[in-house]
Amino acid sequence: MQGLGFLSMSTPPVLAKAMGTCSEYKPECIGNGQQILFYTGLALVVIGGCGHITSWAQFVAAQVNEEEEIKDVTRCCNCLSLYTVVISTIVAIIVLSYVKLWSIRFGIPAICSLVATLLFFSGSRTYKYVPPQGSPLTAFVRVFVASTTKVFYAIPKEVSKLYEYKNSDTEVVPHTKSLRCLDKAAIIVPSKTLEEQRKNRWRLCTVTEVEETKTIVRMIPVWLTFIFCGVVSSIGFTYFIEQLDNLNPKVGRLEFPAIVLLWFYNQAKTICNILYVKFTNSLGLSGSRKFAPAIGIMLSMISAVLCCIVAAKVENRRLNVVQKHGLLDKPDETIPMTMFWLLPQFLLLALLDGIFYSSALSFFKDQSPVSIEKYLPFFIGGAFGVGILSSVLSVYIVGKISESGGKPNWFQHNLNRSRLDKYYRTLAWLSAINLVIFIVVAIFYRYKESNLQKLEADEFIEADEPFSDDENCCC
Repeated sequence: MQGLGFLSMSTPPVLAKAMGTCSEYKPECIGNGQQILFYTGLALVVIGGCGHITSWAQFVAAQVNEEEEIKDVTRCCNCLSLYTVVISTIVAIIVLSYVKLWSIRFGIPAICSLVATLLFFSGSRTYKYVPPQGSPLTAFVRVFVASTTKVFYAIPKEVSKLYEYKNSDTEVVPHTKSLRCLDKAAIIVPSKTLEEQRKNRWRLCTVTEVEETKTIVRMIPVWLTFIFCGVVSSIGFTYFIEQLDNLNPKVGRLEFPAIVLLWFYNQAKTICNILYVKFTNSLGLSGSRKFAPAIGIMLSMISAVLCCIVAAKVENRRLNVVQKHGLLDKPDETIPMTMFWLLPQFLLLALLDGIFYSSALSFFKDQSPVSIEKYLPFFIGGAFGVGILSSVLSVYIVGKISESGGKPNWFQHNLNRSRLDKYYRTLAWLSAINLVIFIVVAIFYRYKESNLQKLEADEFIEADEPFSDDENCCC
């Protein structure tokens, strides 16, 4: 709500008198204060969106009395949310398309968010409170703290001398010889009694906790390679849309809305997800199945490279058409080039997004400790989100480098004067390097045997798009 309000206030007409700037929608009318409001608003929108996504399912589950009712009630809420989102989106597209002022375009969602917030707080007295259950990430930190405090202790040669607590409620993870420095967290200090050491969990951890931490540490290099996939994915809803804006929407006498390409993107994304699931299931429960997620991630990274290469070729052709027809300084003119030239790059982007999330989730679900399974979608989404945010930084850095030697910046306010084709080529090279790094990391990764049963495409679609399937409704 506050983020959308700041975005509305950052537009030139709203605070023109207070900021001492002009009220027209021109770059020179945007002062430092408005830029601060804009970027602060973006950050608040991101924080609010993350908080909503991570809290919604848990909040709904907490309001249910019986555990067996949680699934049905959640589906009912998903059904209601699905129809609300669909209807609201259709209304917003129709209404906002007639609104030209960005202050109002941002203002309307801000007012709606305010009303939704008030409605939410109106029922706060009836909500059920569930105390925090603790986070498995705490154990991850405890292992590092405990091992650091025992840095001068020698690791016993016999594993049986390390601390382990066995009961029927917890699954014991066997000891491994990798990352032995973390084993110090499970050393029992001879100068104190075991009961005394057990009371301070920041000084003594179990072998199982140490092994789960080792697994997470081994997964971090893989997780970091996901960031650049987010960088490439972000250009689909930024520069691809900008390119699409002024291309010819006609094929012969037929005129198509620009949203048709986004429909192709969504359909291709769903199909790629289904094909990946079928490929994984075709491996059965054989030993090679544990490599299926890594293969899927590799395919998605290859599609990212191809997407950038194709986008560079298409943009180069678009710029040639612009120059040929003298449209370099006429950014609002329709370019005599059909918008369907962008279809291949949208389809390759769908291949990236469709396979990546499913394969990444399968990889982490199969290789990670059971204690952090419910956090996996957030880890993957977090890496992807960091990549999307990093795309802004990449544009800034690449733009500054392109200015070296007195050359014009590749990114201009006029898209026809920009050189997105060179930026796409840069992303293609960086994506190729990222692919090589992932292959090296995947080869040396210590895989455990796959525990995944037969996969269903719906579970990955639901994870990626929480309200995407009518079958999840009880209606």
